[in-house]
Amino acid sequence: MSKNNIFEIDIEVRFRDLDALSHVNNAVYFTYFEEGRKNFSKAIFQVSDPSGFTFILAYIQCDYLMPVKFDDHIKLQMWVQNIGTKSFGFGYMIVDASDTSVVYATGESVQVCYNYAENKSIEVPVSMKKKLSAYLRR
Repeated sequence: MSKNNIFEIDIEVRFRDLDALSHVNNAVYFTYFEEGRKNFSKAIFQVSDPSGFTFILAYIQCDYLMPVKFDDHIKLQMWVQNIGTKSFGFGYMIVDASDTSVVYATGESVQVCYNYAENKSIEVPVSMKKKLSAYLRR
């Protein structure tokens, strides 16, 4: 799942992901990024229940480079771009599963560590910083 500080997951293009032009709808790319964050949290932070998430999404963007079609085999690559006092950033690439030089989309997001019970941002815990650092790329 990890090589060169990159966390990877395979993405299955579902029929429901397609739009009227027979390619993956632009909004679905954000769902693919979300799947990455979910799988990263399960594997790296050992979070198995949504109530265990200690961050909130503050920003997300996507650059669409080429359309993904139903029969494309893709994977999501993600890494940590930065770690701040209260936030951290992920970078994303959706690539062809057999040729990772074929890039369909890139993106980034900012997550803010958050205490949901107190409804306020918190500092990134030291233990989280350590785990995130293993995927830090500049």
